[in-house]
Amino acid sequence: MAVDSQTGATSQPVGGKRLSGQQRAILMLSRVWGWVFLALLIVFFTISASTSQGVNFLSLRNSQNILVAITPILLMGLGQTFVIIAGGIDLSVGWVMGLSSVVAAMAMRDLAAAGGIAEPIMLLIGFVLAVGVAVLTGLVNGLVIAKLRVPPFIVTLGMSFIARGIGFLLSGANVVGGQPRIVRDFGNEALMYWMPGDGGGLFFLQRPEVATEQLRVLERIFPWPVVVAAILVFGTMYLLHLTQFGRHTYAIGGNRESAIRAGVRVDRHTILLYMLSGLTTGVAGFLHTTRFNGGSAIAGETLLLSSIAAVVIGGVSMFGGEGRISGTVIGALIIAVLQTGLVMLNVQPYWQYIVVGVIVILAVLIDQSRDLIIGRAEAG
Repeated sequence: MAVDSQTGATSQPVGGKRLSGQQRAILMLSRVWGWVFLALLIVFFTISASTSQGVNFLSLRNSQNILVAITPILLMGLGQTFVIIAGGIDLSVGWVMGLSSVVAAMAMRDLAAAGGIAEPIMLLIGFVLAVGVAVLTGLVNGLVIAKLRVPPFIVTLGMSFIARGIGFLLSGANVVGGQPRIVRDFGNEALMYWMPGDGGGLFFLQRPEVATEQLRVLERIFPWPVVVAAILVFGTMYLLHLTQFGRHTYAIGGNRESAIRAGVRVDRHTILLYMLSGLTTGVAGFLHTTRFNGGSAIAGETLLLSSIAAVVIGGVSMFGGEGRISGTVIGALIIAVLQTGLVMLNVQPYWQYIVVGVIVILAVLIDQSRDLIIGRAEAG
């Protein structure tokens, strides 16, 4: 049974050797366990929240809260997926996200204070600067890793400290406020709205004019940060699975020397991978500024490990050469559902770290079991 690194699909036989029923079951589990575990989590929290708290875990509002919670973890995880598939790691994304948030907030604040510029233009400038500074950090990471042959762990760890220091210096270790109204609107308004009751209904693109007391029942469907994240998910999915760029990413992670012999420009590709990681991180930083109407250097401090955990839970091999964007989405959803469900059950939030840690270890064990079975079959 061979495994397609781009699709995760398997075919029989491997090396002409027939696999046992137990081995086939483990291989099947390794492909679908994330989906199964996510479904079981949803069922568990739905029943538990209904019986113990009398609330609906599957309510429209709660589902949208989960999507909002997943956004920064997923965005950082998208770029991280490419980097890890290629055999690298990016430990700088958490603090680079904070730096991007601060840069965007300062730029939009200063433009608003100066006046004379339309608010949509201010928003666009803030976005460009947030993404630009993050891509620049990715460029530096990639150049040092590819050209100077310094291990990615060391380079990106050092960059995380640099981004942290610059973020604190620019912000004065405070939240950077004073942005125009459009910043808050973009981060907190949505593609669609649902107003229950008489005179309500589904509203597209435009929030309905309602009384103040009705705002509590107005449901926002697909907030703009979620829409942006969805666009990037489909874009990176296409890039990884349907382009030469994606094929080269898998090739480098699978066997760097073979990729070089096959004509892949490995150094150039490595630089582009870390710039891509910076790009998705910069978007996450910008969206943090819009959601909270302010920039913070610590915006991504607690999200680095969650983004890596989402990638690992989603089946991306830490040894490189294997993984899928859809897996990263599932991994991020598992983390977000866990966080939301435990909060609804009034469980201490510290338990989520324990549960996520157990899931990460389980994911690695399943990944290693699959590789062991395939390796033995091919050897036989």
